[in-house]
Amino acid sequence: MNRRKTVFDALLALLIVVAGGDGRRRGGPEFGKGLRFSGSGSFRIALFADLHYGENAWDDWGPKQDVSSDRVLSSVLDQEMPDFVIYLGDVITANNLPTQNASIYWDQAISPTRDRGIPWATLFGNHDDASFEWPLQWFSADGIPEIHCSVANFTVAGEKGCSFRGTTRIELMKAEIIRNSLSHSQYGPKNLWPGVSNYVLQISSSQDLESPSVFLYFLDSGGGSYPEVISYAQVKWFQEQSQAINPFAVVPELIFWHIPSQAYKKVAPRPKSTIKCPCVGSINFEEVASQEGEWGMMDTLLNRSSVKAVFVGHNHGLDWCCPHGQLWLCFARHTGHGGYGDWPRGSRIIQMTEHPFSLTSWIRMEDGTNHSRVSLLPVPINLK
Repeated sequence: MNRRKTVFDALLALLIVVAGGDGRRRGGPEFGKGLRFSGSGSFRIALFADLHYGENAWDDWGPKQDVSSDRVLSSVLDQEMPDFVIYLGDVITANNLPTQNASIYWDQAISPTRDRGIPWATLFGNHDDASFEWPLQWFSADGIPEIHCSVANFTVAGEKGCSFRGTTRIELMKAEIIRNSLSHSQYGPKNLWPGVSNYVLQISSSQDLESPSVFLYFLDSGGGSYPEVISYAQVKWFQEQSQAINPFAVVPELIFWHIPSQAYKKVAPRPKSTIKCPCVGSINFEEVASQEGEWGMMDTLLNRSSVKAVFVGHNHGLDWCCPHGQLWLCFARHTGHGGYGDWPRGSRIIQMTEHPFSLTSWIRMEDGTNHSRVSLLPVPINLK
């Protein structure tokens, strides 16, 4: 074993202990962490979905896309001035990163938010820890480009070696938590692994930090290193958590994951058709690419009156919200300039008020315009 890597791992383990034992922040929902409604009783969230930092990191195209993504994030943050940001998966494109330390690109993605002093949370998509895919052009006459290895890479017979195994979900989340006091991310209970980003955050009352006004649930919908699915174990975890902290279902709950569940297909407008009431949105250019299986999460959410909406990313060509039973199923907006599609970039904004509770959403675009405003309470009857 490489001695430098051993020392690095030991220091990382020490930092994790300081940060909270096994790397998770203690106490389930983050009581006392400071997420709360303002004195005026409002709370605003910006969703950044499918940023795809690090694509084609070896040529000019990739870094230019990352700079453009920086511009989108900065534009949205400066216009909306959210209280909180949620990175809704596919923060990076690990299958395009010829480096072991993908957290460099992850850090670039969260920098616009961090630099403005805005707290945030992250969850994983299907590209964040995907295996590196060797570009065919590397084997052409142009040859393999120069590879810059991280300091953690090993040395073989005096030569610097490169590992292309990528950076795991656990490593990415640990690095974010350790380095950033504004991060509210957690890497979840070990019994839910390989699903990592499973946790719940509390938005407290403007009057009492200990009194919950909204719960935010984050779930890892898989992809990359394992199948695209929310497991039965995650369903049981949600049931247990929600019953423990919100036993009478009186506190509103919002749900976030990356890959849409199969229920999204049931409510979706016909692909490439005009989005019609009761759905609200502006782009509908592809079919829903859903999870591979359904193990009871949607049934659980539909039977829980406190759940108001589910928010996902993954489909770059969809940005609609449609009602499903007593809750809404919403797509975010493709935010990053990495990833497929040339549709204009933007961010879904979520606006809440405390007394009485209200939930409104719209899309803020890179160019400053906004559209697709929808009140997510009450839920209209879906006649489909």
